[in-house]
Amino acid sequence: MPKGVAKADLPTKICAACGRPFAWRKKWARDWEAVRYCSDKCRGAIKTGAEAAPRTVSSRRRPGPTNS
Repeated sequence: MPKGVAKADLPTKICAACGRPFAWRKKWARDWEAVRYCSDKCRGAIKTGAEAAPRTVSSRRRPGPTNS
């Protein structure tokens, strides 16, 4: 019998920088209420004033350089 909680059952939030959902992590247990960003990259983008571009998932690969 597995211990723990299924990832689907964990609480989630929306990142304040990129708008993507992210799930609770054990290292955030003490201050989950204060967590606003999904990653250090998003937190850094807000601090520097740079806009965090929304991340997209591409289902196809971009063509690489050709050696012709």
